[in-house]
Amino acid sequence: MGRESLRPSYSDAFDPDVGIADFSRQALCRLGRETLLAGHLQDRVGLPLVAQRFGEDSYLRFSVDEWMGASPIYSKRMQRALGFEGSDVGTVFKNLQLDIGAPPQFMDFQFRLDGPEYGEFWLPHCGALLDVEPFGEKRVKLMCHDIEDPTFDATAAATHPRMKMRPIHRPPRVPAGRYPHCRWSVFIDSESTPYEQHANLPLIQASKIASIPIDLPEGEREPGGWADYSGPFDPGFQLEDLSHRALLVVLQEAAVQIHLLARAFMLCVARREGDAVALELGRRQWTGIAALAAHRLKKTLAIEGGGIDAVAKVFQLHPHFHPRTYVDLRVEISGPQSARISIGDCPALEEGDAYSWFAGLAAEPHAALDAIAGAVDPRTRCHPVDARGARLAWEVVLDPAADPRPDPPELALARISRGAAFELEQRRPLRT
Repeated sequence: MGRESLRPSYSDAFDPDVGIADFSRQALCRLGRETLLAGHLQDRVGLPLVAQRFGEDSYLRFSVDEWMGASPIYSKRMQRALGFEGSDVGTVFKNLQLDIGAPPQFMDFQFRLDGPEYGEFWLPHCGALLDVEPFGEKRVKLMCHDIEDPTFDATAAATHPRMKMRPIHRPPRVPAGRYPHCRWSVFIDSESTPYEQHANLPLIQASKIASIPIDLPEGEREPGGWADYSGPFDPGFQLEDLSHRALLVVLQEAAVQIHLLARAFMLCVARREGDAVALELGRRQWTGIAALAAHRLKKTLAIEGGGIDAVAKVFQLHPHFHPRTYVDLRVEISGPQSARISIGDCPALEEGDAYSWFAGLAAEPHAALDAIAGAVDPRTRCHPVDARGARLAWEVVLDPAADPRPDPPELALARISRGAAFELEQRRPLRT
């Protein structure tokens, strides 16, 4: 299928057969940046919920535990998926360029690779720092010292057990307004003790999402770009450098990162207060970030207005229902003002524990589904219906006379971050 058949946006009519593979490279680059940012911002919902439940001191322990439990798994997955497995600093830098912990532009990582065993990165713009600076120096130190020290090393050790990340300078900014915001060295310390990964890592590694395959079309549907990232590290790398098929890899692997981080978050909660609380906080985390991602996705793909068609399109492409090898989601228009969403038998419903967003789904209303629909059109409601051969199904009904549903309170947590309204941009043309 040629380039002319691929969609630059989703401004035309809803099509139940549309998938991410039907969008152009240009559109996939936009979707890729949005998915990485959405994964980064889900902690902006989860961690305040944790602080409300367990106290302010819980920020540190939860942040460290969840990122150390997820990032080594998804780092190795991305290496394998894009063909750049290795044990050098360049491999770590490639991972950072494709990590929800470092979403492009909002966390504006810049790199200098001096050799296989040494390099540096710095951030001219750190959205996370700008989010926490208004709360004072204590919160800045918590993020830039107490959280980053162990989690950076866990990510690096996924590539080499003696890889280290150490600050050259970092916030609190002295003098005030120091630029770039921070600078770090990354190196192999051959005399150090090999890094010991977090105790939660094997538990998360055993999940279905940790080893889920992704589905890719045969061949390239649009010319241009790198088929993978097996070549030399490029400090100026952008998603526009990748081929259509490679962009599909990034989008699906970024969705896997999202699910792994949510899983690590819920496992941390369960280990403190049990599965019921894990399900409660997981539901609330999902509700807030699902609504924000829906708002941004609608704009990114030029999905015009409200209405049931727009709601169906957003469900169809929402990153939380990818990869489709994990979540068997179907969306169809079922009436003039209604759509049907269903989930068939799939690994997302078969994890066998309480540590995923999907563990909270049942044949009943769910706040995250209502939040996605309401972000597109606040006159909609999701009602459970007969699954008709699927595992679960809901009818999304738009009542033009209904009072608009208010935003869920969890969305307000996500919007505290500057990332909620951050404008992502294309910084270079597509590579030919």
